This record gives sequence, structure tokens and C-alpha cells, in this order.
Amino acid sequence: MLSRLLLIICLLFAFQAFGAEDLRIAHVDSKLIFEGYKGTRKAQDEYDRQVAKWEQQANLLQKELAAIKERLDKQTLMLSDEKRKELESDYAKKETELKDFINRVYGRTGELISENEKVSAPIIQLIRKAINEIALQEGYDMVLDRATGSVLFWKNENDLTQKVLDYLNAR
Repeated sequence: MLSRLLLIICLLFAFQAFGAEDLRIAHVDSKLIFEGYKGTRKAQDEYDRQVAKWEQQANLLQKELAAIKERLDKQTLMLSDEKRKELESDYAKKETELKDFINRVYGRTGELISENEKVSAPIIQLIRKAINEIALQEGYDMVLDRATGSVLFWKNENDLTQKVLDYLNAR
């Protein structure tokens, strides 16, 4: 983050040093655009449905595991060694299945992260394209993103956030 800020400051000084008085800089808030875009809401609903399915699967696995544990706890004295070992084996398998599921879905490289990227990547590309098109149409030389925290000062009249949102939602 600090390196981005340093880069922007260096760019601004470089433009001033080379006499770029006509430099036009605008700014946007990509977070507000992402949240306000109608397509994001549809994608979020799709994402939420998938997350709910995973949660149902996890809950089912947890209930199955709890049922085996309860059976083991209540009947351990009445079970034969063979039947007890069979239930303990079932419990161990179900516990491994639950841990594998949680890791596969919710782990650092899990399906949850992949699904989020799959859903949000096209929207981010669309937002960047819209920002580029509007910046070119409006004649801006540079557009900074306030959401990254790399802007020290901005004038409200140079804010393209609403124009980008209107452009995207009009499609």
C-alpha cells in the first residue's frame, strides 16, 4: 500500500517536473461501484445460494457424526467389541470426511474462494472497462481508486464513481 502511494506521488511530481499542467486526474471508489452495480447483486445471490448448499452439507455431516458419537456414548457398554470397533471406525471415517469437506470448501485454496473469484472476476473486468471508457470519453489522463487508499486529495467534481455506476446499470 505504501509502495502504491509512493508511486503515485512520484508520478505526480514527474508530471509536474515535465510541465504537465494540463494533466487531468479523476478518481473513483471501486468498492462503491462494485457494491452499487446491479450485476453484483445477482452474482452475490448466486454465490450465497452455493454457500448455503455447502453449509447444508457441512451441517448434515456434523449431524451424522454427532449421531454416531451419541450412539457410541450411550451403547458402548452394551456393544460387543466387534460392534464397538465398527462404530469407532465409522466415527473416524465420518470425522475424516467432515474435515476433508471443510478443507476442500473452506480451506485457503478451497471452493469458497474459487467460487468468489469466479463470480466477481467478470464484474471487476466490466468495471475496469467502464472506467477506461468513461475516462477516455471525458479526457482524463489518470484515474485513481479511493478504495485502495492511494489518494491524498480529490475534488468531488472529478469523481467518476456515479457515472461509472450509471453506465454499468444502464447496460
